[in-house]
Amino acid sequence: MARSGVRIDPSARAHLDAAISNWMQDTIGDAILSDARNYVHKRSGRLAESLRAECHDKVLRVGSLDCNYASDVEMGTSPHVILPRNKKALQWPGADHPVARVNHPGTPPMPYLRPALFTRRTA
Repeated sequence: MARSGVRIDPSARAHLDAAISNWMQDTIGDAILSDARNYVHKRSGRLAESLRAECHDKVLRVGSLDCNYASDVEMGTSPHVILPRNKKALQWPGADHPVARVNHPGTPPMPYLRPALFTRRTA
C-alpha cells in the first residue's frame, strides 16, 4: 500500500499541547477558580485570596499554595488536642486563665473545591 505525501509539521504537537493548556487554564481553570472563590467560607478572606489555578503539561491544578488550613476547611478536622508550641500555656482574649492544653472538638467539612470541580459546565 502506498503512503500518501502528507507530512505533519513536527512542531504541531507542541502547538496543540500549548493550545490545550491555554484552553484548560483560561476556560476550565478560571471557571473552577471563580466557583471555588464563591463557595469558600469567608472568615478573613485569606483562603479565598490564596486560591490559584495553573496548568502545566496539560495538568490543571486549582487550590491554595500558601494557606496551610485549606484542606482542613475542605475536609474538616477530627477532634484533636492543641498544645502550646513556644510557651508553657495557651492564652487568648476572653479566656479566664492560661491553660496547658485545649481539647478541640474538630470542625465540620465546608467543601468549596469539590463543588466547584463537580459543577456541570457547558462549552
